[in-house]
Amino acid sequence: MLSIALPKGRIAQDTLEIFEKIFEKSFIFNDRKLILEVGEFRFLLVRNQDVPAYVMHQSADIGVVGLDVLEEKKEDLVRLLDLGIGKCKVCVGIRDGEKLDYSSPEIKIATKMPNITKNYFSKKAMGVDTIKLYGSIELAPLVGLSDAIVDIVESGATMKQNGLKVVETIMESSAYLIANKNSFIEKKKEIISLYRKISNEVKP
Repeated sequence: MLSIALPKGRIAQDTLEIFEKIFEKSFIFNDRKLILEVGEFRFLLVRNQDVPAYVMHQSADIGVVGLDVLEEKKEDLVRLLDLGIGKCKVCVGIRDGEKLDYSSPEIKIATKMPNITKNYFSKKAMGVDTIKLYGSIELAPLVGLSDAIVDIVESGATMKQNGLKVVETIMESSAYLIANKNSFIEKKKEIISLYRKISNEVKP
């Protein structure tokens, strides 16, 4: 049996729909259940940020997770395929009407992604003091907690509604199919077979 870690929410649903098309059967989680078994597959519903941990520690053989999370966690995993779903960007946002001061020796940035943030600004030779938050990132510059934010942006509407604007795009992200390195050796035939089916389904 192949165990697959899925992030809760929209990406999980989009991924299950890919499986439904491939295998022509329903893959539906019922009543807040976190485990779904269908045929030779066991799906686990976990937090987006936790998918790499489940796959890294082989509690799941493969997983689906955003490229932004992979870049933030930097776990030693096999990146099999860009699924082309869950598209978004990682952006720098500041208060509307303000500018990012590139001459400042250090700027304060609130984010869920401190590693991506530090890497990006280090390439610009800028010092950053990252403040890790788990939600309501847009609030930070409005109350003086930070000079800017680094956050996921889909349409940009949330930033606009909170009086912020996007000033730079750090990276584009979408959902990736990933695998545990040991699982990829031990269950190579099953994983490659699934990879090919999914690859045919998600071809642009």
